[in-house]
Amino acid sequence: MTNVGELKSSGYQSISIKDELRQNLIKHLEAGTTVFGEVHGFEDSVLPELERAILSRHNINFLGLRGQAKTRLARLMINLLDEYIPYVTGSEINDDPLAPISRFAIDLIAEKGDQTAVSWLHRSQRYSEKLATPDVTVADLIGDIDPIKAANLKLSYADDRVIHFGMIPRANRCIFVLNEIPDLQARNQVALFNILQEGDIQIRGFKIRLPLDLQFVFTANPEDFTNRGSIVTPLKDRIGSQILTHYPANIAVARKISAQEARINEAQASRVYVPDLAYNLLEQIIFEARDSEYIDQKSGVSARMSISMLESLVSTAERRALINKEKTTTVRLADFMGIIPAITGKVELVFEGEQEGAAFVAEQLIGAAIKTFWPNLFPKIGKLNKKADLSPYTGTTEAIYSQGGVILYDECDQKEYASCLNKIKPLEDLMLQYQPKFEPKDQLFLKEFMLWALAEQEQLGKERLKNGFQFNEFI
Repeated sequence: MTNVGELKSSGYQSISIKDELRQNLIKHLEAGTTVFGEVHGFEDSVLPELERAILSRHNINFLGLRGQAKTRLARLMINLLDEYIPYVTGSEINDDPLAPISRFAIDLIAEKGDQTAVSWLHRSQRYSEKLATPDVTVADLIGDIDPIKAANLKLSYADDRVIHFGMIPRANRCIFVLNEIPDLQARNQVALFNILQEGDIQIRGFKIRLPLDLQFVFTANPEDFTNRGSIVTPLKDRIGSQILTHYPANIAVARKISAQEARINEAQASRVYVPDLAYNLLEQIIFEARDSEYIDQKSGVSARMSISMLESLVSTAERRALINKEKTTTVRLADFMGIIPAITGKVELVFEGEQEGAAFVAEQLIGAAIKTFWPNLFPKIGKLNKKADLSPYTGTTEAIYSQGGVILYDECDQKEYASCLNKIKPLEDLMLQYQPKFEPKDQLFLKEFMLWALAEQEQLGKERLKNGFQFNEFI
């Protein structure tokens, strides 16, 4: 169909974008499918609320801390749109050929009638996104008089054809996302009132009746309401649904998100093996961060941190393998030192954390994750006890003392790494006693984990050397 006449003959009927989203969502609900499969952990909380909002034809505000997939949800909504919709060829605002609203489209159809050319817009082009910053103006969002257009068309400023439409009118019949809405200055938020409710816009004295057809999605961070700005009350009143997002509730969900989002290519994946315990420890670090007294909890700890940590962890092990000319390697606990830069740049520290330093806080988080996991694998450690009959770990610590300590070098090859850990026979005994079914390929990591955990709980001393770690008697 290339013109208005053919479109009418086909029986095409215009519907609003909110009804379009609603109808396609109903089809998915009836079929038991979803377009939000890339988002994990929201199945019983955020997604039902989002679906109810779409069924209600509401504009939506996602309210949540950073890294809670707010923008991802908005972007996935385009999959609820029809694959193609028709629009008047040449229209700046995607005019519906059967219900034009712009001066351009109305005049064109009046002149050419059913011969008016029609083009087709793919759903991937029906998404517009703007980050709200203090420098955004009403002209950016709504529009302004264009002197160049007036000169080229030889029109006076009294003619509404000299108007240059802003982002919102150009997103007609689309999903328009305004991220971090509290950062938008209040006077610019006011400009959205009528667009959300009545459809009227006013540009430099021109009062234009433009019943724009939009699905608005806003995102906001609760911290911004006190630190940088707020959503003005009349605007909040015009947003149909406010949906609270949240972080993953457990490690299993967090792992699924990190594995999906981390940029680890096939070459890295084939060279570096990550033990299951290492994956879990990595995610536990971010849970520890969200409870840490050194970190500003109002700011939140983004899921992007665990994604970056996983990428850094794999790269640390990959670098060692390349240096040692090894085709494959396994992640070690010492490799977790390589994730510190991925932590320090993504957390906001409170005063106490600033005093201690970001690197110190990162190491504390790693240690806290190790201590959290220890009771799930081995008997809980009480106070330091030298009596072998009262502590299952005395044999291990004494064996380490007797050989003058253990040094694990950061860049040692896999053979040296295995030899160093396997010569501590009590580690093997403990593993066989308490974790006899542990995967063989994960056992070296478990042994190193035992050393680190004993050190974190003051059963062993751990000293950072220039190029490794030394475990010896705790002083």
